[in-house]
Amino acid sequence: MKVILTEKPSVARDIAAHLGANQRRDGFLEGNGYQVTWAFGHLITLKEPEDYDPVLKKWTLSTLPFIPKQFELKVAADKGIRQQFAIIKKLFKSADELICATDAGREGELIFRYILSMTGCTKTQWKRLWLSSLTEKALQMGFNDLKPGRDYDNLYAAARCRSESDWIVGLNATRCFTVRYGQGKMLWSIGRVQTPILAMIVRRDDDIREFKSEIFWELFTTYKECVFKFKGDRFKFKTQAEELLNQVKEHSFTITKMDKKKENELPPLLFDLTELQREMNRRLALSAADTLQIAQTLYEQKLITYPRTDSRYLTDDMKGVVAHTLEHLKQFKSKEINLLDLNKLNFSNRIINDKKVNDHHAIIPTGKL
Repeated sequence: MKVILTEKPSVARDIAAHLGANQRRDGFLEGNGYQVTWAFGHLITLKEPEDYDPVLKKWTLSTLPFIPKQFELKVAADKGIRQQFAIIKKLFKSADELICATDAGREGELIFRYILSMTGCTKTQWKRLWLSSLTEKALQMGFNDLKPGRDYDNLYAAARCRSESDWIVGLNATRCFTVRYGQGKMLWSIGRVQTPILAMIVRRDDDIREFKSEIFWELFTTYKECVFKFKGDRFKFKTQAEELLNQVKEHSFTITKMDKKKENELPPLLFDLTELQREMNRRLALSAADTLQIAQTLYEQKLITYPRTDSRYLTDDMKGVVAHTLEHLKQFKSKEINLLDLNKLNFSNRIINDKKVNDHHAIIPTGKL
């Protein structure tokens, strides 16, 4: 039996439907030689300091810093999570082959590897399903091109490094600052990423608060509905501007030189997650978290490709996909798309660039309506 692990139940349902695994079981779906089960995100976490030594349950400076010789894992305390992990473990133990179908990225890889380690099935043969969207075509291509799981060892190493470094900095620094400055009443939360970002925000707020605005004056004139501006420095005092104005206002306006130049405006790059979050904040005042949540929902509904990407480019083999997608989107954007010859699309290196695509390409619609 082939056992597939996804990161969340909704993805498991899509994959199971594609494979014809339609028999519902407790915690998994089964059929056609497959058992499709799911995690609830990070089922497995790193142990807390007190899990290594009960003495560390009390926060004191004398026990800091604490860094385990070997990081150990544990199942999250939630009852539902423990029940689901027990199901996953039983399925893994009886599997002939495992397929990792968690999100195709660093954190998805970490989720699978931690679960694999906790089940004790690290020697079981397993493969990686790498998806950029959940459409039927993408699923078919993904299952036709399953990769050996060990091909992603470096991705797991990066994820594990992130996880353990967050633990070392976060737990030790939080305990230290809380004991020193919390006075037994307040938790001082310190994080490897959150604290530097918070410092940047505070520094920017300080700059804004300390900024002292100064009044200045500028000189303009209008000729045939065209506004001309004095090219010299701004005037600190109104009298300085008025003095220059009085010198020139009785003279005729003369255009002594006119330059013309042709400029080409390049089309914008495609969206990665960061740029999408910026654009949605500018247009709709959405927070980064809200944009990510909406994008994740659209991805799970097969409307857009994988959102957690840092690339703004597509690969060469996606040219046909772009034309196919635009054809499907005509009913929504007919005016714009009808201007294009979908059989002769002009792809520049601002759109197609294999060298600038790592794990995932830019976020694009799938064409599903």
